[in-house]
Amino acid sequence: MFKADRSNSTIGSTFSLLELIYHATVRHLRKSHGNALLGLLMNMFQTVLLVITFYIMFGVLGLRGNAIRGDFLLYVMSGIFLFMTHTKAMGAVFGAEGPTSAMMKHAPMTTAISISSAALGSLYIQLLSMFVVLFIYHVAFHPIEIYNWVGAMAMVLLSWFTGAAIGLVLLAAKPWAPDVVSIVHQVYSRANMIASGKMFLANNLPHKMLVLFDWNPLFHTIDQARGYVFINYNPHFSNWEYPLYLGLALVMIGLMGEFYTRQYASLSWGAKR
Repeated sequence: MFKADRSNSTIGSTFSLLELIYHATVRHLRKSHGNALLGLLMNMFQTVLLVITFYIMFGVLGLRGNAIRGDFLLYVMSGIFLFMTHTKAMGAVFGAEGPTSAMMKHAPMTTAISISSAALGSLYIQLLSMFVVLFIYHVAFHPIEIYNWVGAMAMVLLSWFTGAAIGLVLLAAKPWAPDVVSIVHQVYSRANMIASGKMFLANNLPHKMLVLFDWNPLFHTIDQARGYVFINYNPHFSNWEYPLYLGLALVMIGLMGEFYTRQYASLSWGAKR
């Protein structure tokens, strides 16, 4: 039988792992749609459709006066982009291949690679969609001015990280109660349409309303991102430390849960999904 040579050094093992993650990420991207360009266009269409929907909603409900002074469409997009990044990352990790998947029969493949590739594939497609939409808007409609693009980009990555962390916890719990966990995933995703805070500013909320959204890490990242995007907005009731620490804690819980779940892997789980 043929056997692939494997490096026993730390550097060689690291590069081998990164190569596996890269190929698994490409496979994850191509799995969702055979045509990469068409897949990107579909994701861009979803993003643009949400932006148009909320733009019209703001006008109908008379909420434009509550927005930040500046480019109103950029204000809408700053919330939509982070919401999509967070939700897509959670869904991608939640739907990653588990220990009973046929791909796990190949020796180099592990659940860690599957989870990493799903998260990275989601980040890649969301960032590419975001940059293309912003470029088209900047060139064709109105020049974009971002006060601190490094901080804004950090909030996008933090939204992705917290979404992947929540998806990892749900993935670890899914084999034990697939129906219940799927409902929790759907409820959280639907609730974030309002609870993410993309329709309003934390500074404009009274305290009794603020406590209803303060638990949500996406609420903090969106509000902080708007502080970095617009020079005349300074968020007082949100911070980036809470999503970061919560994401790290959820990753640890998710990894421990996934490790424990993997010890009891059964092919019968495939029928429950």
